[in-house]
Amino acid sequence: MSNYATQTTVSADRSRTEIERVLTRFGADQFMYGWEGTKSVIQFRAQGRLIRFLLELPAKDDPRFLLTPTGRRRRDSAAAYKAWEQETRSLWRALGLVIKAKLVAVDDGIVTFEAEFLAHVVLPDGSTVGAWVAPQIAAAYESGGMPHALPSGT
Repeated sequence: MSNYATQTTVSADRSRTEIERVLTRFGADQFMYGWEGTKSVIQFRAQGRLIRFLLELPAKDDPRFLLTPTGRRRRDSAAAYKAWEQETRSLWRALGLVIKAKLVAVDDGIVTFEAEFLAHVVLPDGSTVGAWVAPQIAAAYESGGMPHALPSGT
């Protein structure tokens, strides 16, 4: 389970709205939110770049919500749902914190926008830099050689 905002009463909807408001305040000119199953996405455009954050939420039937924190007693369905909902609220609060912290660091000149959001930049083929480069880094460490160039998107 998440460690941040474990007792928050702020709804996931309110956290998403807050993320959108923060993005607008810091100059984003596009915003979208969507979900499929347990995967949620926030995507925005700022400083001429598309940025995407994926948030993997727990499934409502995840076994960790079926038992009490001690693991000794089974929760009824209402209590299991409440535990799932709390975890979901916590994760949305954490994502909002991450995005806001990155934008503040950029705004204060601590880091550049490109450096802070690099892993989340959407490439022409729809993947993100982070998804593309992670296996390249692993391969570089294994082989001792440098990664290949960025994909062409064709």
